Amino acid sequence: MQGPRSRPHRVLVVTVLHGTLVVLQPTATEDIPALAAIRGTPEVRARWNGGDDLEADISADLDDPDTACSTVLHQQRIVGMIQWYSEEDPDYRHAGIDLFLDPAAHGRGLGTDAVRTLARHLIDDLGYHRLVIDPAADNTAAIRCYAKAGFRPVGIMRQYERGPDGTWHDGLLMDLLATELVR
Repeated sequence: MQGPRSRPHRVLVVTVLHGTLVVLQPTATEDIPALAAIRGTPEVRARWNGGDDLEADISADLDDPDTACSTVLHQQRIVGMIQWYSEEDPDYRHAGIDLFLDPAAHGRGLGTDAVRTLARHLIDDLGYHRLVIDPAADNTAAIRCYAKAGFRPVGIMRQYERGPDGTWHDGLLMDLLATELVR
């Protein structure tokens, strides 16, 4: 029997990335109040768990050396945040993505462009061959957004995450192979 794999401590590098509609820039401390306001909207709060201090939650994300955070800008306005993390064990190497957008920005292709832009960077520049994302199984808008970038459903993760109401909810594991990215 094999013991748990140890993860080496690393700091993920974040760079400015330009999409068709959005710019992804490294999240700065001064972005936190605007991002916390977006995370505090009922639509986002229902999907992103967190404590009562959303600014502290975002600050903790920025301090996590295993997560890279980028602020999503549209026309120089903060509209959300996209994060990525990685598994670097050579036998399981892949990267994962998480995203939240201001509900006022939904339905304009900004989420798909942000995911596609980050995915292109992870594949082309950093050499990942597989990416994962895990929206709530009932979040049809997010699932559609990720599918437009090329992600495919893999399966339901039952009772995957606890919602703000304290009950467990299913998640949908989706993945994308480098050759499947919709450019």
